[in-house]
Amino acid sequence: MSRDAILGRIRTALADVPRSTPEADVEIAWRYGRPTEMPDVVGRFAERVEDYRAVVERCPAAQVPSRVASALAAHRTQTVVLPDGLDPAWRAAVEEAGLRTVRDDGLPSTTLDAVDAVVTGCVVGVAETGTIMLDHGPDQGRRALSLVPDVHVCVVRTDQVVSDVPEAMARLAPSLRAGRPATWISGPSATSDIELSRVEGVHGPRTLHVIIAE
Repeated sequence: MSRDAILGRIRTALADVPRSTPEADVEIAWRYGRPTEMPDVVGRFAERVEDYRAVVERCPAAQVPSRVASALAAHRTQTVVLPDGLDPAWRAAVEEAGLRTVRDDGLPSTTLDAVDAVVTGCVVGVAETGTIMLDHGPDQGRRALSLVPDVHVCVVRTDQVVSDVPEAMARLAPSLRAGRPATWISGPSATSDIELSRVEGVHGPRTLHVIIAE
């Protein structure tokens, strides 16, 4: 059947369909970036992050330094890279725990690959998807820090947790407009082979430990 014949039949079939603007047919009381209502945003976030096989713990903000040090010890790390803008109290707790801290002064990938862990903050966490977003500000460091070490301990404040991706993008937008990179983390790095056997740590940290600071 020729192209003209096919298009002719389509025009005939649509002859009695009223012309309208589909997006104007039904009014939707929703605006991009507005929070989606849910009973417990932080609880949903914690649940979704755990679904990705990440370790999740919640604590008061004052306990974050000790929890960071304990998390690193629990994963048997000996060396850890800390971004320059990380909270000084977290750094002090890590050093007091006897771990060797490494400063990122442009470490080559081979050197960074020998470091056991990294500790970072974040810019926003998404409750609906369990995604943690980094814009690589001072408390997060460059992208390689959150991708190369095998253990990533990430601190998320409760005021950084939002309902869904559109709301998160509204917060992330200033960084993107400024040309900063963004990394979205949904659990530890994982992939599957042709037989669906899960393999972790192929293209990012094998272990993600999230501390939610109340």
